Amino acid sequence: MSELDIDCPLVARVLEEFLRVELGRFGFSRGVVGLSGGVDSTVSTFLAARALGAENVTAVLMPYSGSSPASEADAMAVVEELGINYLQIEITPQIDAYFERFPDANRLRRANKMARERMTILYDQSAALGALVIGTSNKTEALLGYTTLWGDMACAVNPLGDLYKTQLRQLAGHLGVPRQIIEKPPSADLWPGQTDEGELGFTYEDVDQVLYRLVDLRLRPEEMVAEGFPEEFVRRVWDMVRQSQYKRRLPLVAKLSRRSLDRDFRYPRDWEA
Repeated sequence: MSELDIDCPLVARVLEEFLRVELGRFGFSRGVVGLSGGVDSTVSTFLAARALGAENVTAVLMPYSGSSPASEADAMAVVEELGINYLQIEITPQIDAYFERFPDANRLRRANKMARERMTILYDQSAALGALVIGTSNKTEALLGYTTLWGDMACAVNPLGDLYKTQLRQLAGHLGVPRQIIEKPPSADLWPGQTDEGELGFTYEDVDQVLYRLVDLRLRPEEMVAEGFPEEFVRRVWDMVRQSQYKRRLPLVAKLSRRSLDRDFRYPRDWEA
């Protein structure tokens, strides 16, 4: 048994209750999810449907002209299996209109723009539907900074943020996510042939082992190397975690008063407690 193995039935119950309680705490009973057809957004959608009821979940499909038709087909298979509401809103017109002014923009700029465009759509639908945006970012990608700030990182609640990618795949199997979604190469579907692991240069299985030891077990990089992990790999991962910390917290506020917003004036969500 691996240290990254999880009790899937228990985790599913905890996350479903988390969604019900947190949305209810804010006075909401509906959720909206950006559904790409990938395993992360699919797991969030399955959990939301189980927690809130299929009738209270809306999936928003937001393809770009270069998006994979297979991803769209997988997303629609999830919609049909769960019986949830859905909207399909293509983002090609607004993305292309913007980059007509900046034709030399590289892939990173275009990818970030697409991620943020999708999130603005989700928040608009959140207002239209009286629903909260349910997040789809997992712990591995958040720790590595392999996310877009104010793009896929944005949400009201995130049921997946404390699950490493390998753990999320375990949960996906338990929830009944279609095998083709679990087993296909992870991709943000930002351009043809793009894969997460191809961009990162390592597999999720390998990096999760390193992240678990560095973050959960609090081992130092040199202790990891002593365990037999390649030093260059460990140092690279640790640098990625450190350099992306700004993405995992609210913006820093320069402290001038006795009670600044991000340090001293931080009441718990349970205001009545």
